Amino acid sequence: MNWNACVAFALSLAASVAFGQGRADQPQPDPAREVTATGIPGVIADGTKIQFIRAGFNGTEGVIGMPDGSVLFTEQDADKIIRVDPAGNISTYLENTNRTVGLAYDPKGRLVAAQSRDPKIGVLAPTRMVLADAFEGQPLVRPNDLVIDKKGGIYFSDPIPGAQQRFREPPPGRKPLLFYITPAGKMTKLTEYVTAPNGVQLSPDEKTLYATNGDHIVAFDVQADGSVTNPRRWAETGGDGLAIDNAGRLYAAIGAGGIRVVSPKGEILGTIPTPVGMQSVGFAGRDKKTMFAVGRGAAYRISMLAEGIKSRAK
Repeated sequence: MNWNACVAFALSLAASVAFGQGRADQPQPDPAREVTATGIPGVIADGTKIQFIRAGFNGTEGVIGMPDGSVLFTEQDADKIIRVDPAGNISTYLENTNRTVGLAYDPKGRLVAAQSRDPKIGVLAPTRMVLADAFEGQPLVRPNDLVIDKKGGIYFSDPIPGAQQRFREPPPGRKPLLFYITPAGKMTKLTEYVTAPNGVQLSPDEKTLYATNGDHIVAFDVQADGSVTNPRRWAETGGDGLAIDNAGRLYAAIGAGGIRVVSPKGEILGTIPTPVGMQSVGFAGRDKKTMFAVGRGAAYRISMLAEGIKSRAK
């Protein structure tokens, strides 16, 4: 093997470990294997099966519910958005999505995306448009996740991934950041308190913003203008994508661990196991009592006791 081939193999191996896929020479878990959950009061019944939908997607992120009960998630490395309708039919909803990771609907019914190849926050449907691609003259780095409040303000994370995962170099001195785009379209920097941002979520009353920060989740108090105060270490769990139910319980996709469930007070209530590592979770279905979970190219549905927020896609 020549030098260039050695370097390429090393980068590929490092990337697979970084995303929780394990070593290339180790057998990977069967995405279709049967897994059942241990009951968590008010959340999931004991013995609930994690229902396999399909594997083989080229990336899986960004789960959100649609108004008709369907679910959307991104097949980011194929530049697609996938739809699973209430009958379980799978189709491509959108193509050429600029490696979208996070998704949300705004109050106007527009599908808004955190796009990571040519970094921007933009509308994908019904008409494509750019909402933000730079801050104070510096381009965004790699937008990852977003959540939209009832006024139309957009909270989003812009982390700085490892060199092998970047599409462009960050501006000199640029830190990983959380941003807010006001309903009027002005983008503001929220905080530098979060040093390793990923998933973002709002409480049901939208008075608290949550963000994953490496190995834990932080919480902020949301002010009337959308800014945040009172940063605090809130829950002792890391995570990728975040979902929330109408009782204020948070659900964190924690890679190979499955889905961590956290009380509104930040207490760990339990973990829903999954056949492969999870990257994103969300409530969907007409009654918002089905959780969809995706990761490592596979998708699953889980019947829940908990109910998602019906007035919000995420």
